[in-house]
Amino acid sequence: MVQISRRSLLQKAGAITITATGIAGCLGQGGGSLDSVTVAYVPIYPNMQHYVMEQEDYYEDVPADVTIERFSSGPSVVKAFASGDVDVALFGITPAMVLVDKGTDAGILAANSRNGFKVMGTTELVDRYEQEGPAMFERFEQEHGRKIRFGAPPDGSVPDIVLRYWIQEDLDVGEMESAINKSKVPPAKAVQTIQSGDIDATIIQEPFATIIAQDDGFGELVWSGDILEDHPVTVLFANQQVLDDSEVAQSLVEQHMGATEFTADSPDEAAAHAASIIGSGVSENLATAAMDSQASDFFSDPHAITDQAATMGEFVANVGNIEESVAAENLFAFDPYDAIQE
Repeated sequence: MVQISRRSLLQKAGAITITATGIAGCLGQGGGSLDSVTVAYVPIYPNMQHYVMEQEDYYEDVPADVTIERFSSGPSVVKAFASGDVDVALFGITPAMVLVDKGTDAGILAANSRNGFKVMGTTELVDRYEQEGPAMFERFEQEHGRKIRFGAPPDGSVPDIVLRYWIQEDLDVGEMESAINKSKVPPAKAVQTIQSGDIDATIIQEPFATIIAQDDGFGELVWSGDILEDHPVTVLFANQQVLDDSEVAQSLVEQHMGATEFTADSPDEAAAHAASIIGSGVSENLATAAMDSQASDFFSDPHAITDQAATMGEFVANVGNIEESVAAENLFAFDPYDAIQE
């Protein structure tokens, strides 16, 4: 992981002096104020607000010293969060469910993105799906002697859950394991894997869906917004110490909302910020092109994703990542967002 110190609170013009224990990310003995907050993120396109907040210095307005840490995956953030090394995270909603289910005192402050995937496949599959619909799976197996090979992130991840919902609920073609052959393919490797012919299809976020669509041999089967309308992808998640400090919690939400507005008003600049931080072959031109995708839907209101979060939680429980779907009152921390709306 990469650690970046954003600033010293005491050097900030007009900053408020905060009494604290001096232990990073911990409650002060005086008034329950935080002197520092560690923000973790996974470098994926759906975490757009973070890139804007970092590059536009929005974190400077948070009344605590902000340190940013980069992690390669959701599971790695879950481990760090559970151990107390991370106070705030921008990552998929399913890791947030796992942490709450395991007893971590934390909650979702804001949503980041929704409807953020496309099911991409070979032109053969696209044509078959247009002509045959759900029957595509069985007829493909009859003709090829094997099931359709799908590449997707691990069981219980957000794209895995949306894929399961598509196959099992939307198309009603049976359990996913019986309908397809699924292999674990990280998003960054999905383009290479499908182009090499190792898989026939994938459920993928931007900007990788845009890359695949640019190849004449592939196309879009379905957008996830048509599978499970308004389903959440990534969220802004905070531990109890942050939630107990209303000033810090509200400020984080305010900066997040500002970043959402910035993204809507200046999409090309936001895309450039994302490209500069994500790296890994995500060029500025590609990030900008991906802004036009249906799968690029950025917002902040946590209330807008509660129903679909409950639906997704049932599937996360079914694959064994959590005991049962996490109740909204345990998963979300609405107060900071609601206080801003008043």
